[in-house]
Parts: sequence; structure tokens; C-alpha cells
Amino acid sequence: MQAVDKTPRPRWTQLSNRRLINYGGVPHPKGMIAEDIPSWLNHYIARINQLNVYEEGIKANHVLVNEYLPGQGIMPHLDGPLFYPTITTISCGSHTVLEYYEQTEDETGLDSNGTLVRHHKTSILLEPRSLLIVKDDMYHKYLHAIAEAEQDVVDERLANLAVVSGVQVGDVLNRQKRISLTIRHVPKTSKMKIKIF
Repeated sequence: MQAVDKTPRPRWTQLSNRRLINYGGVPHPKGMIAEDIPSWLNHYIARINQLNVYEEGIKANHVLVNEYLPGQGIMPHLDGPLFYPTITTISCGSHTVLEYYEQTEDETGLDSNGTLVRHHKTSILLEPRSLLIVKDDMYHKYLHAIAEAEQDVVDERLANLAVVSGVQVGDVLNRQKRISLTIRHVPKTSKMKIKIF
């Protein structure tokens, strides 16, 4: 987290509910112009590549760094077609709860306002220093989100409750600052490299 904290302010993109940095380039439908990734992140990329989470010959080439303060989160979303459909996320600092939603895409899934209804599917407690790997249906079919909350109450909806350390139903977990390193592969990239460091 020290390397992230030392990042100059102009490098960050400030959003209303978090701030972020793209390393490796900014993904775009027309392609990502590849940029050098800082050396401190290359260790994590190498470790992810050693896990063989991608098909033969595919290597991670992009890292999205998100900083969440207590009370911040992200709305339900899919990561979409700009990325290879396997992503890995390392959680640093605080825990968080990642919520997964199933959405219905026909007219029967609309509420009275015509808004697409999302059905809660499951929740996962992401512990500090944990690695989450998402692929297949969990990547393509289910939206994921983090509620804007300052604390999380542990309940039986947590899919990984039996394997998390020292946590039981009813516990209240106060959030602190959390940094997520989402390491992934962007297939469509330009060969032109830009050095920004």
C-alpha cells in the first residue's frame, strides 16, 4: 500500500465514490495503447501469471488500482468485453463484501419504472491480502458491486463464511481504507509503447 500511497495526485482519476489508476494503459473499444507498468506491480503480475489462470500464451498486461475509503463502493456492473474474461483482484488494507447480482434481461425483469431488476445471488467477504479470481459465468452473467457502507454485518449470505478466518454470523466489521489491485489481460492493444515514468 505504500507504493500506492506515494503515487502523485495527478496520476489518480477521482470519481464520486472512489479514485483509481490504470496501469498498462487505458482500455478502450478501439484498443489500449500499452504503457509501462511500475516495477513494484510487476511482482504481482508475475505471480498471477504463474497461477495459469489464463489460457496458454495469455499474460496479464493491465492493473486497475482502486482506492475505497469507508463509506465508498461501486454500483453493480459487469467488466465487459474489453478484457479477457478472467480477472484477479488482490485486496490490500481493509476487508470488503463483494455482492453478486443476477439480472433478468426480458420484459418480465422490469419494475414499474421500467428499470432492470437485479436479484441478489451471493456475497463474498474479501479479506485483507486475499486473492479473488473471477471467470466463466461469474464474469459474464453476474453483476458485482460493493455497497457504500462504513461497516459490514456478517450474515449467512456470505458464500465463503465457512473458510474466512475468525469471523462469525453477527460480527460487525468496520471498514478502513482498501486498495484493490485488479490484474487482467486486455486483448486489444497497440504495439506503440508509451513510457510515463
